[in-house]
Amino acid sequence: MQFKLGELFCGPGGIGYAAMTAMIAEPSYKIVHAWANDYDKDTCATFVRNVAKNEKTVICQDIRKLNYKKLEEISDIDALAFGFPCNDFSVVGEQKGMDGVHGPLYSYGIKALKKFRPVWFLAENVGGLRNANDGKAFSKILDDMYSAGYSVYPHVYKFEEYGVPQSRHRIIIVGIRRDYYIVYKVPSTAQFQAKRRTCRDAIENPPISKNAPNNELTKQSEDVVKRLKYIKPGENAFTATIPEELQLNITGAKISQIYRRLDPNRPAYTITGSGGGGTHVYHWKENRALTNRERARLQTFPDDFVFEGSKESVRKQIGMAVPVDGVKIIFEAILNSFARIEYAYDDYNLSPLIQENHKDIFNVQSLGLTYLLEPESELVS
Repeated sequence: MQFKLGELFCGPGGIGYAAMTAMIAEPSYKIVHAWANDYDKDTCATFVRNVAKNEKTVICQDIRKLNYKKLEEISDIDALAFGFPCNDFSVVGEQKGMDGVHGPLYSYGIKALKKFRPVWFLAENVGGLRNANDGKAFSKILDDMYSAGYSVYPHVYKFEEYGVPQSRHRIIIVGIRRDYYIVYKVPSTAQFQAKRRTCRDAIENPPISKNAPNNELTKQSEDVVKRLKYIKPGENAFTATIPEELQLNITGAKISQIYRRLDPNRPAYTITGSGGGGTHVYHWKENRALTNRERARLQTFPDDFVFEGSKESVRKQIGMAVPVDGVKIIFEAILNSFARIEYAYDDYNLSPLIQENHKDIFNVQSLGLTYLLEPESELVS
């Protein structure tokens, strides 16, 4: 079975590339690109180059102005992915949730579910989504997904537990159309424990070619170089012992990422797409920020995945992406579910929360334990 995938808020292609490369034991079950949408020109160019291979299938436009008929004219779809903007849900931002500019944009994904009726969907956002608007935003999103006709399976995926060399936690919501009676189960992390990767593993093995794309060094000021000399692996500008003349004059909250060196024996901390001085992620030994290629490796993009745009544009694209290897595991679990192939899964699904009217059942506090399913007698495992 071939699933034609449509994507909204497609980004540079972390989700799309993972979908196209997902493989299971039954090769006839696979995911192919149908169409995609994003608003940023560089991001769209990156997606075209590496995923779509056809600029006619990628519409670069603000989704608030997008005519869905354009997408329909390109292709029908069997699956939908949408990593709706996280700005208003991130704990780093102002956390406006649904009251922010970006918070309500998830509704365009709901609109697409109702219009295209895909067999399944995958939606992605930051962990802060759980607490936005005192948890009401997350409940509203799940309720809308269920009302559109889907059983929904929300879970906080800690990607470092799946072999990704970066501590990156994301809410992924898998939805399956209820008339298919298919159950999705969260892939087990146990099988990846022996494969846990450090940031050094990712960056040094194999060594990055000097001619690799997106591998330009960032020019460091003399003061930054001097400051980094006092910061040990794993430390930042506020936990290291630094001479007074090199200390940062910051009042209020002190973000731990500022001039923080990687610990080579652990996964990297979360790679971000924006931020001023000191937020670029710093090498554990060399007195410099990482190159974009090194950041891309921590996001598990292959070296032949070329990002388009300026260095800062590329940095933003990489930081906003979903780790390829992590989301690929989820896609493979979805394919296995439809192919009726058993796979190792965690126990979250064993005690589904079911209420007769399927209303008011979204317990945000037990995220990862709460699943909305049809009665077990009607399910196909």
